[in-house]
Amino acid sequence: MESPVLKDKVDTLPFTKMHSLGNDFVMLDGVSAPVALTQEAIRDIADRHHGIGCDQLIVAEPDAHGADFFMRIYNTDGSESGQCGNGARCFARFVREQGLTRKKELAVQTISTRFHLTMGVEGEVSAELDVPEFAPEKIPFRSAQPAERYQILVDGEDMMIGVASLGNPHAVLLVDDIDEAPVSRVGPVIEHHTDFPERTNVGFVEIKSPTDIRLRVWERGVGETLACGSGACAAVSVCRRWNLIDDSVQVSLPGGVLQITWPGHGPILMSGPTTRVFDGLWPVQ
Repeated sequence: MESPVLKDKVDTLPFTKMHSLGNDFVMLDGVSAPVALTQEAIRDIADRHHGIGCDQLIVAEPDAHGADFFMRIYNTDGSESGQCGNGARCFARFVREQGLTRKKELAVQTISTRFHLTMGVEGEVSAELDVPEFAPEKIPFRSAQPAERYQILVDGEDMMIGVASLGNPHAVLLVDDIDEAPVSRVGPVIEHHTDFPERTNVGFVEIKSPTDIRLRVWERGVGETLACGSGACAAVSVCRRWNLIDDSVQVSLPGGVLQITWPGHGPILMSGPTTRVFDGLWPVQ
């Protein structure tokens, strides 16, 4: 009888699955020990059929520039992102529950922005984001001059959009009925539009009232998600700039509700729930 063939040793990577309004994340502790993943490994982990499944993979790391932590964010295609509002709020809960900090207020740095996060009760977390940027070169967006609205050609159709950066690029357009919005058709076309040299997230907004909007978001490098925190902030900042809404707005996404406050200047504030789903070990060859 032949001896059994022994497989190569497989190491394991501890992870936590979290979500906010269905916008879900795989969270990794890169503070206790460094975490290095290839794009292929990130795609494998993010795969909903063969992996853990997530909208973004997020790694907590030490920060060398004065913040409490550095938050590294990867999209499902393996590309790195500088912004994830819902992910940042889940991040605050993750680092506390992992015992990496006892603080209830945190400064968290990414490759493009800094969050100020405050833990509330029963998993509620608020995030103060940087001041929204509307200058085309800050998005980046190709335009001869700045404007509140821009006309772009999408599949042979002229569309009016607003643009904003919350540490990542966003295009925002109004629709009459969010349920009928052409998210899966128009979203990827605008994401890859030549006027957005680094691609863009795309928000489809229906105004219900000055204090209530509905939103669906096509995320750059991901596709449509159940919720998008930075997308909600971008939608509010653009609609506030257009004088369509009040300072404090309820944003209803497919996964639930976020509260966004922005008076038209200064940082923008987002509040909403976070959920820890489960912990596990991912095999790493």
